[in-house]
Amino acid sequence: MAYKYLALGLLISAFLIVGSAFAQCGGCPAAKSKNCGMSTQKADNMNQKVTKTDQEWQQILTPEQYKITRKKGTERAFTGEYYNFKGEGTYVCVACGQELFDSDHKYDSGSGWPSFWQPIEEDHVAEQEDKGLLSKRTEVLCSRCDAHLGHVFSDGPEPTGLRYCVNSASLKFEEKKAE
Repeated sequence: MAYKYLALGLLISAFLIVGSAFAQCGGCPAAKSKNCGMSTQKADNMNQKVTKTDQEWQQILTPEQYKITRKKGTERAFTGEYYNFKGEGTYVCVACGQELFDSDHKYDSGSGWPSFWQPIEEDHVAEQEDKGLLSKRTEVLCSRCDAHLGHVFSDGPEPTGLRYCVNSASLKFEEKKAE
């Protein structure tokens, strides 16, 4: 009798998982792989997970980018390409190209790293607890490929009060196109 309930529970779980996948892309699971020709904005903007082996990451990233994004390293303060950069455009993940931060949200925090008061889209960054030896912090990751970006702190400017302190080596800048 217990096996019947276990089987029923597993069957219900499978339906819930499949139903969730259909709901994410308007009912077309092929849209997730972009094989169905769907042109809805929701399907085009889905955060498809990017996974690669360490060897593949090492082939597409510089040694510094690999150390920071895949091994959770940190560049020295005031040395990164974008810490004092003033260009107008979008900062994307160096590993997978997902848009992360807009130059309109960048500010000089005095920390020596590029700082932003919000991501371009909340679901483009992921957060997880970072229990270091000296303190407990919140790590910021690219939600698409899990690249380590930096950390977020609650000492930023309004309107969010947040400071996304990001390693330049985890970013690639794309200049705003002239209109």
